[in-house]
Order: sequence, then structure tokens, then C-alpha cells
Amino acid sequence: MNTFKTAALMALLTALLVTAGSSLGGHDGAVLMLVISLGINLISYWKSDSIVLKMYGAREVSRSQAPELYDLVATLAKQAGLPMPRVCIINDESPNAFATGRNPEHAAVAVTTGIMRILDQEELGGVIAHELSHIKHRDTLISTIAGSLAGVISSIGHMAQWAMIFGMGGRRSDDDGEGLGALFTIIVAPLAAALIQLAISRSREYEADRSGGEICGNPLDLASALEKLEYYSGRMRPVAAAGPATAHLFIVNPLKNGSFSLKSMFSTHPSTEDRVAALKEQAREMGIRRR
Repeated sequence: MNTFKTAALMALLTALLVTAGSSLGGHDGAVLMLVISLGINLISYWKSDSIVLKMYGAREVSRSQAPELYDLVATLAKQAGLPMPRVCIINDESPNAFATGRNPEHAAVAVTTGIMRILDQEELGGVIAHELSHIKHRDTLISTIAGSLAGVISSIGHMAQWAMIFGMGGRRSDDDGEGLGALFTIIVAPLAAALIQLAISRSREYEADRSGGEICGNPLDLASALEKLEYYSGRMRPVAAAGPATAHLFIVNPLKNGSFSLKSMFSTHPSTEDRVAALKEQAREMGIRRR
């Protein structure tokens, strides 16, 4: 199912890019954007995981460099029936984590130094189990590609905005239709990218929480971790380099703040309160009463 979703997503965003090119540059613009979109799709599929890890300064570690973290990932990967993913650490005090990779054989789990400091071993295990669930169900491919392509879409929208500012002042009235098309692209492109992320991410998080609770053996460990992450995420600066195009990759929204904003309308994560409630219900179903 995720393979179909990935193909549909790439086709939809390619069509949007071609429409943007046509609005801004006519036939030549459409052809140019088609070529660019094909290149972006190929890079997104094969290299998006490396791009994201590099974007956040994630450093791959071996067992000798981080034995407790490495062994925890290895144990949980075995319990999940997965090959050992790469283990990466991001030198950032904001507590968070994400998984990436096009399939379980080419996957990576990245955690910040902040999350390792704040959570105990059981809670960190719950977080890692959640991320391994994304790998197991191949969510990482579609989420990473969505992040890459959404970033490009947003960039195209910004480029179109500047093109209109500097290039539309002298247009004749018979070009108004083309101008409106460009304006439509400016508004719709970033909005479409945000809505696609929204549709992808919310249901994925609930599913990964439940599966993660099964992998680690105690959903309350993940629930406790989420409560701590929620507390600190509203009191610390976001993860460095975090932006709307990749926020959906993280276990908790790295852009969270205490005030209402346009970003909050397109939040890529369900509320932590709802996630914790679902995990506590799962624990009751499993006969686990307390952590």
C-alpha cells in the first residue's frame, strides 16, 4: 500500500511542479520542470535518507562509540524482525528522534543527544521501537520523499512570488490570466505540500505508536517518553535545521511552540494527549497496569 502511495505522491507532486512551470514559463517552463521533477524523484528515492541525515548533522555511530544505544537498537530490531539499521546521533539538546531509509535494508534511526539525556532506557526503547515500526511498515520511504518534494514545492512557490514581484508590473491586461495562474501556483503549491504531509503523517503516528508498544513490550514506556518530550518541546528551541518540509519525520513536532500560528493548522502530528491515551488503552488491553 505504501508503495502505491509513494508512486501516487510522486506523480501528484510532479504534476504540480509541471503546472507551476507552465504558469511561470509556458511550454518551455513546463518541459523544464518535468525534467527537474524526474531528477528530483530519482534523487528522492535513492538518496533522500542521506540528504536528511546530512541536513541534521546526524553522525553514524558504531557499537564501540555508543554501546548502550547501539545494543538497545539491536535488541529492538531483532524483536521487530528487522535487519540492523544504521544508528545515528544528532548533536542537539532538543529531544527528538526520527527514522529514514527507502526500505528496511537501507534504514537508519537517528536520535538527538537531548533525548538520550532526558529519557531513561525504557522510555528511549519505546521511542526507538516507534521508529522501527515506521521502518517495518515502510513509512520511511513515503515520509522522506514527501519531505524532499514538499521542500521543493515550497521553494517553487517562493520563486514564483519573487518572479511576480519583479516581473509582472509591466504586463498587459491580456496576460492577466497567466498572472492569475501564477498567483494560484504561489498559493496552492505550499498549501498542497502541507496538506499531503498532513494526510500522510497523522494516521502513521498512531499506527507506529501501537506497533512500537508491541515491539518494546510495554506501551507505557512510549507513553511516558511522549509526555516528557511534549513537556520539553514547548520549552526548548527547535532542533537545528528543522523546517515544515521535514517536521513530519520526527516522533514529536520539532516546530512546536506555545502560541497559535499558521504552522499549527498544518501540524503533522496528532496531539500528544491523544497518543498517550491510545497507548494507555493498549496497555490495559495487554494487561499492563503501570509502568
